[in-house]
Amino acid sequence: MTASFIPGKDASLEASIQKLQAQLAQLDFHIIEQSWLNPVANVWSVHIRDRDCPLLFTNGKGASQKAALASALGEFFERLSTNYFWADYYLGESIAQAAFVHYPQERWLPITDDQLPVELLNPELKAFYNPEKSLTARMLVDTNSGNSQRGICALPFTRQADGMVTWIPVNIIGNLYVSNGMSAGNTATEARTQALSEIFERSIKFRIIAEGICLPEVPAAVIARYPKIQAGIAELRAAGFGILVKDASLGGKYPVMCVTLLNPKDQGCYASFGAHPRFEVALERALTELLQGRALEKLDGFSAPDFDLEEVAATHNLETHFIDSSGLIHWDFLRADPDFEFNDWNFEGNTQEEFAHLCQQLHQDSFNIYIMDYEHLGVYSCRILVPGLSEIYTVDDLEWDNNNTGNDLRPAILNLAELDEAGCTELLDTLEDLSLDNIQPIAALIGLAPDANSLWADLRVGELKALLALAIGDQSRSLEACQWIQYFDQLPAERARTYRCVETLLQLESNEAYLAHLQLIYGASSLANAQALIKGELRFWNLASPDLSLATCVLHQSLLTAYQKVHPELK
Repeated sequence: MTASFIPGKDASLEASIQKLQAQLAQLDFHIIEQSWLNPVANVWSVHIRDRDCPLLFTNGKGASQKAALASALGEFFERLSTNYFWADYYLGESIAQAAFVHYPQERWLPITDDQLPVELLNPELKAFYNPEKSLTARMLVDTNSGNSQRGICALPFTRQADGMVTWIPVNIIGNLYVSNGMSAGNTATEARTQALSEIFERSIKFRIIAEGICLPEVPAAVIARYPKIQAGIAELRAAGFGILVKDASLGGKYPVMCVTLLNPKDQGCYASFGAHPRFEVALERALTELLQGRALEKLDGFSAPDFDLEEVAATHNLETHFIDSSGLIHWDFLRADPDFEFNDWNFEGNTQEEFAHLCQQLHQDSFNIYIMDYEHLGVYSCRILVPGLSEIYTVDDLEWDNNNTGNDLRPAILNLAELDEAGCTELLDTLEDLSLDNIQPIAALIGLAPDANSLWADLRVGELKALLALAIGDQSRSLEACQWIQYFDQLPAERARTYRCVETLLQLESNEAYLAHLQLIYGASSLANAQALIKGELRFWNLASPDLSLATCVLHQSLLTAYQKVHPELK
C-alpha cells in the first residue's frame, strides 16, 4: 500500500484513514462522503456525514484528497469523543438520571445554596470565571441534562504545568469554548499539537482583527520554497482575486500565518488564518481554510473593509469570524506599512517537541493549559482549555447568555398542549421575565433537534408568546405578539396570514360586520383559524407534545441513538 506522509503527522494518511474508518464501522457509524471540492491546485475539501443522523457531520481540508479525508474523519472522531455533536441538545429524561450523563468519570456536585461548591475549579479559575462574585451554582447546571436536583456536572482536566486535576463544569466548557481546542490524532502529542495550534490561530486572529493590525507580506522567494502552495495561490490570482500572503506571527512570536482574499467583483475582504509550529504547515492551513467548502464562484458576499474599528472589534463581529470568517475587517489591516517586520520563523521537530514548544510559549505568556484526554473510542482525542486565551465567547455569557436558560422552561414547552390556563400564564410570564429575544428559536432554547416541516422547526419565542396569550384569552398581549410576528415576517405564508388576521380581528369592535370582506382579504382558511385561535378552540396549532422523553421527535431520537453508540453503557 502506498504510504503518504505529511509534516506534523505520526502516521501515513493511508494508515490514518484506514484506522479511523475501521473504528467508525466498529461503532456502527456509516460515513457518507457528501461533497468534494478541488477549486485550485493542491487545495481539497470534503464534507462528510453520518448516514443515520444527518446532524453528525464534519468538514476536512488539505493539500490532497487523502489529507482532506483524514482531516474530516479526524474531526468526526474528535466530536464523537468530546460529545461535541450533542453539546447543544437535551439528552432526555432517561439519560439525565442515568449512572452518568457525559462520562463515567464525571463528578456531580450538589447545589446547596447559591455559592459555587468548594471542590469545583480552583482559586485561580474561580477568580477568572467569577470575577464579580455574581455567578451562582444554578448558572452552572448543564443544559444536556437540565438536572439541577442532581447538581453541577464537572469533568477532570489536568493542568499541564504541574499535573494538578481540576474539576471544570460541563456548562462552562459548552458556553465559552464550544469547539475550540479539540483534536484527534494518531498519537497524543500529534493531537495536542493540533489543538494548541488551533487555539493560537483563533486567539491571534481575534487580536489582529480587533486591533486592526497590519501584517507584513511574505516575500515571493519564501513562498517559492513551497511549490504546491505557490501553485494554488497563482490559480486564485489568475481567477481574478487579489491574494495577500501575510506573516501573522507578530514578530516571530506566534506560529500563525494569514492568507487574505480581496474580491474586485464586490470589494469583499476575507482573511483566513492557519497555525502550526512549522511555517509550511501553518501557511498551507491558511490557504486550505480559505477555500474549505467553497468553490471559486462562492467567494462573493464577504463584507468590504470597514473604517469603524470599534465595530470591527465588537464581540459579535469576532464571533462571526469564528463561525465562518465572514465578519468585518478594518482598513488598517490593508495598510502598506506593516506593524511588524516579516519574520522567517519555523520550528521543526517530532510531535513531542512541537507540543513542548507550544506549551513553553503559553507558559511564558503566563497562561495555564488544562487538558482532558479521551481514548474510550479507540482513537486518541483531547480537549484543551487555556483560560484567558481560548474562550470563543466572553465570561459574561455565563451570567447573561447562558445556554442553560431553557432548562426550567423545557418541561412546560415539551408538554405545551397539556398546559392549563395557569400553566400557560406562568410560561408566558416567565418568557417575558427572562427578556429573551423574540427571534430566538424555541428548539435551540430547549435543546431540541426539530423535525423538518414541523412547527418546532421554525417556532420562535415571539410566536410562542402569541400562542400562549391567545390560549389564555389575553387580547392585549396577543395583539402585541402578533404585531411582532408581522414585523418579523419570516413565517410560512399561511401561518403569517393567520396572525395578521388575528391582529385585525382583535382591533375590530365588531367582527360580524366585516366577515365577508375579511374572508376575501385573508381567505376562508386563515379567517377560520384566526377565529379559532382567538376563541381558544385551536390551541398551539394542534401541536403534539413530545414530553421529556422526546419519543415522537424522529431527528432527535436519531441523535440519542448515536449517543448510545458512543456510550453503550447508557442503552
